[in-house]
Amino acid sequence: MTYKNSLALSWKNVRSNRLRTAITVIIMALGIFALILIITAIKAASNSLTSSFSTMGANSFGIRYRDRNIRFGGGGGSSQKTKKSAQQNKTSNTGIPISYDEARLFKERFSFPSSKVGISLRGPASIVVNTNITKTNPDVNTFGGDDNYLEINGYKLAYGRNFTASEVETGRNVCMLGSAVAEKLFPVNPSKAIDAIVNVNHIPYRVIAVLEEKSSSAFFNTSRVVITTYNNIRRMQSSQNANYNIAVMVSDLKLMDVATGEAKGIFRPIRKLSVADDDNFFIDKSDSIAEAFLTNLGFLESGTLGIAFITLIGAAIGLMNIMLVAVNERTKEIGLTKALGGTKKDIRSQFLFESLLISLMGAIAGIIAGILIGNLVALLLHTGFVVPWGWVAIAIIVCSLVGLAAGLYPAYKASNLDPIVALRYE
Repeated sequence: MTYKNSLALSWKNVRSNRLRTAITVIIMALGIFALILIITAIKAASNSLTSSFSTMGANSFGIRYRDRNIRFGGGGGSSQKTKKSAQQNKTSNTGIPISYDEARLFKERFSFPSSKVGISLRGPASIVVNTNITKTNPDVNTFGGDDNYLEINGYKLAYGRNFTASEVETGRNVCMLGSAVAEKLFPVNPSKAIDAIVNVNHIPYRVIAVLEEKSSSAFFNTSRVVITTYNNIRRMQSSQNANYNIAVMVSDLKLMDVATGEAKGIFRPIRKLSVADDDNFFIDKSDSIAEAFLTNLGFLESGTLGIAFITLIGAAIGLMNIMLVAVNERTKEIGLTKALGGTKKDIRSQFLFESLLISLMGAIAGIIAGILIGNLVALLLHTGFVVPWGWVAIAIIVCSLVGLAAGLYPAYKASNLDPIVALRYE
C-alpha cells in the first residue's frame, strides 16, 4: 500500500465520522484561534501605535522633563526606578517641567551642524472651533510651536504660509488649521479659511494656513488640530506650571546618537545639574513611544501562548482518545487489511495520517477565524489587513506535531494487533 493510498483511506475515515471529527477540530481550533486572534490584534495595534506616535521624522528626537512611564497592569518598575533616582539626587530639579527660559537657552546654544530646534507648548484639548456659521465638535486639540514646528513634526502646508519670526516672538492671535477642522468650518472650499477669523475656545484667531492631510490613527488624529505659536499659548494661559517641549531634527539619521549626546551635554548645565547628578530629563526618539507601548503589550502575547498551550494539550488528549476509539471500532478492518498483505507500516501510516489530517483541519479553522476576527481590531484602528505569517507557520507546525504525537500510540496499537484475533473481533 502506497502513502497515497494510505492518505486517501485516512481522509475517507475522517469524512465518515463527521461529528466526532468536528468536535476534535473545534477543540484544536480554539487554542490556535486564541493565539492568532491576539497576535493579529497586537500587530494591528502596533501599526496604529507606530502611526500615532511617530509624528516626528525618523531623524528627530524630543527632550522631556520626565519619562512617559507607559505601562499596563500593576507593574511599577519604571516608577520605582524614578523614585530611587529622585532619592539619590535630592539636589537636582527632578520633576520640574522645562521652563520657557531653559527651552530658549537650549535653542540658542545647540549648534549641531545642519540641525533644527523647535520649541512647543501644549494648549487646551477637546475644544470647539467655530465661525459665525458653523462649528466643530469638541474634539480639537491646540498646540503652540515656532517656525520649525511643522517640519519637525511632519506637517505640510496645503494653503497659506508658515509663522514669521515676529509672530512667534509677539504671540499674535494667528493660527493654522488641521485639514479636518478646515473642512468642517469651510466645507465647500477649505482654502477660503485663509485670512478668515475663527474662534478657538472663544478667542478670535486669524487663519494663516491650512495643513495637508496627515496619517492618523485611533490613538491620535493629526487633522483635528489648531496650531498657533508657543508664545500665544503662553500668553493665554498661566505659565507657572507650563511644560515646554524641545524637538530637534538632524540632517542625517546616522548622526542621531552624536546629536543626542551633544543635546545632553548642553542641557545639563541649563538644568543646573552637577557632574554627580543624574539626568532629570529624558530624550525621546521618534519611535520610542510606540516601542514603549508595544513592550507593555507583550504580556498579552505571553498570556495567549499559555492559553494556546493548555488548549492544545487538551486537544491532543481528546484526539488520542478518539483515535483509540477508532482502533477499537476498526479492529476487524485492521485484521482484514493484514490478512490481505497489509504491513505494520501501512497500518501505522493510515492512523498517523488520520490524526494529522484532523489536527491540520483544526489549525486551518483556528487560523482563518483568528485572522478574520483579529482584523476587526485593524478595521476599528483604521490600519491595513494584517496577517501574522510567522505565527501562522508556527501554528501549522505545532498542530502537525500535536497530531503526530496524539496518533503515535493508537497507530502503534493498531499496527501490533494479531490479524487472527482481529478478524474474530465483534
